[in-house]
Amino acid sequence: MNHTGLRIADVTVTDTRLQNVTVTRGVLWRVRMRGAWLGQVSIDGQIEGLTVNGVDVGPLIEAELDRRYPERVKMRPATADGFREAWDILESLWAETVDRARQLPPPLLHERVDGEWSFIQTLRHLLFATDIWVSRAVLGNPRPWHPLSLPFDEMDPDERVPWDRDAQPTLDEVLALRADRAETVRRVLTGLTDEALGADTEPVDGPGYPPAAQYPVAECLGTVLLEEWQHRLYAERDLATLRNQ
Repeated sequence: MNHTGLRIADVTVTDTRLQNVTVTRGVLWRVRMRGAWLGQVSIDGQIEGLTVNGVDVGPLIEAELDRRYPERVKMRPATADGFREAWDILESLWAETVDRARQLPPPLLHERVDGEWSFIQTLRHLLFATDIWVSRAVLGNPRPWHPLSLPFDEMDPDERVPWDRDAQPTLDEVLALRADRAETVRRVLTGLTDEALGADTEPVDGPGYPPAAQYPVAECLGTVLLEEWQHRLYAERDLATLRNQ
């Protein structure tokens, strides 16, 4: 049985059993479990303020991820040079991931694993991430998106913003757009100074995301780094599943 858009809030449940449950793109906020038994539970996502038996495990998880992926530390730069180094790393890692994707039959690149985005959809979402945080927020273009850009599912729909989940462009079509966006990011980073990194953006009116407001430049660029890093890991995970089918 599948449920989409299910919302449970402001309730207390006792003697409840959840078994063989899959939660995709779920939000658990201010959830308290007492006397719980968890076995064979897998959590994959953004975790903030998770306390297990009185221990805040967030820092422990972050430290272990940094140990497993030494380049991950570079994704939290504090200087303009650090942002340029981080982008170099991401471009190199993504080139390897794309090479692995090309080894699969093209139809598999449109296949979703466990309800997550397909490989092509992941690349399309990263187009949108660059569009909104670099072209829109930093460069001031109110409508930078391409028809193939794919917003995040939680964004409020707007008929003026492209949102075609069912489009099936080829890998090369999407990679051409990715190359264009990468050039935009590279251009911004090439001219970036530490002073500019510490400044705020100017509000940009128009439909879409983010809302018209000032945002720290470092936060905008850092969000792009985070999106690129994390979605590549998701892509690698799903490509491995598809290779083993």
